[in-house]
Amino acid sequence: MGSRLLPFGLALAALAAQAGGLDGVALYVGLLAVPAAAAAAFVAISDVLDERPALLRASTSGLALLFVVVSSAVRESAAQGAGIPALATSALVGALIVYAIPVVLWVLEPYALPRARASARLRTTP
Repeated sequence: MGSRLLPFGLALAALAAQAGGLDGVALYVGLLAVPAAAAAAFVAISDVLDERPALLRASTSGLALLFVVVSSAVRESAAQGAGIPALATSALVGALIVYAIPVVLWVLEPYALPRARASARLRTTP
């Protein structure tokens, strides 16, 4: 099983490097985040195909992969010496938010409305 925290950590490190003014480091860390995010997405999708309950993880990992790729592509194609485009930063922030969705839902799970149990709905006659 692949690590789900590695692409999140690399995206966070790229954002922190950019905030610190280390644009070259942010570029390389962002590029390193692409294969890590792809591996996490592929593992999650294969879990769904194996009929494991990982649909939320697969969809969020796939969407975060899209954001990381867009951020890296925009950052790489920026003109030398020019500032980092806002799309690169926005895509990294979007990836971090999407990676955080399963954690937020896991934290809020105890507060979800209780569902009626299937066994309680079925009535058997004596």
